[in-house]
Amino acid sequence: MPFLFLLLLGLSGAALAQTSEPIRYTATEPAGLSLTLDGTLTLPAMTKGAVPVVLLIAGSGPTDRDCNNPTPVMGKTVQGASFRLLTDSLVQQGVAVARYDKRYSGKNLLAASALLKMIDMRFDYYVSDAVGFIRQLQADKRFSRVVVAGHSEGSLVGMLAATKTKADAFVSLSGPGQNIADAIRPQLATLPDAQRELAYRDLDSLRAGQPVRQPPMVLMSLMGPLIQPYVMSWMKYDPSVEIRQFRGPVLLVNGGRDIQVAVTEAEALKKARPDARLVIYPDMTHMLKNSVSASIDDNLKTYHDPTLPLTPGLASELARFARQKQ
Repeated sequence: MPFLFLLLLGLSGAALAQTSEPIRYTATEPAGLSLTLDGTLTLPAMTKGAVPVVLLIAGSGPTDRDCNNPTPVMGKTVQGASFRLLTDSLVQQGVAVARYDKRYSGKNLLAASALLKMIDMRFDYYVSDAVGFIRQLQADKRFSRVVVAGHSEGSLVGMLAATKTKADAFVSLSGPGQNIADAIRPQLATLPDAQRELAYRDLDSLRAGQPVRQPPMVLMSLMGPLIQPYVMSWMKYDPSVEIRQFRGPVLLVNGGRDIQVAVTEAEALKKARPDARLVIYPDMTHMLKNSVSASIDDNLKTYHDPTLPLTPGLASELARFARQKQ
């Protein structure tokens, strides 16, 4: 075998070299709970000294550490593996990555359901779990900086947790820029007039902390009796207010073909934090991958196909931000 080929092969292996180890946090809220959340810590191999680490926090529902979700979207479960792909890309650029299964996702889905009823779940519990993982990373001398990156609903979770722990930097990936009650209202615009007005009224009630007795059947997944306490606890927060409380550098990322979180949401966060870096990828979907066209079918392929690559430049942008000392 030619020496040059062997040399190139060796260099290629070095670029891809990485090690992985488990990372865990025992959730203890509410009082009396003991739930182990499993995660994966992936580190670049063959590096000297401390490296930055990014904590990835997944979005809503049972979204796991890979950014996959067993809930069907147009008949298929979400299997885009966006976080796994992002991890591989960041590690190749010398940045460690931690990611974990939130409550009710991945390895703890059954255990969480048995130990904590949904009616007892609160948004702040997600925040306290993220705080626990961040503090583990901050205490690990292998890491020079801890960057918190939240995707979708995880953006607000990460934002609050980063503030509580004084993390080094924060990244919002396709994160809402307004109170979830305001973000939901446009999605209800297509309902028949009578249902829409009832839905608006019920949203206002929940935002005011008042439970709704008989929500519209079409909105049971959002306003059902079991989930209302969680939704009300979520509605206490406005991302455009909370992002001002974080004192470190901020990176805001969104996609022009995101059918779940519009670019205007990132722009609202930018307005609240004028010093933040805002990056918009015109063809990127909510899954952090490019859609080849504006069609819904092409967009949904990014949710279901783990072989589709991440949006070009995204990982490099995050890696530069993670390494940047400010």
